[in-house]
Amino acid sequence: MPQKRAAYKAMRQSKKQRLRNIKITSEVKTFIKKFNSLLSEKKFDEAKTFLRAVSSKLDKATSKGVIRKNTVSRKISRLSKNLIRAANPKK
Repeated sequence: MPQKRAAYKAMRQSKKQRLRNIKITSEVKTFIKKFNSLLSEKKFDEAKTFLRAVSSKLDKATSKGVIRKNTVSRKISRLSKNLIRAANPKK
């Protein structure tokens, strides 16, 4: 246990932040899995609308400082690319 009050407070804060970060990352992963399942079921219209929700969730995670901005940008780009490829297969 920490000896000083400031160290004890820092420990409490880091625990709270860790729990918040775990919750947010878990939600983001769940949304991405749901989006991928919509693509695999070939429900492209639903996937298109759900992509907005996924990108919103990712942007909120960025604003909270849980996920870095470039990581979020890369993920959104890849998800939208997957949607375009799935909806318009090569002939």
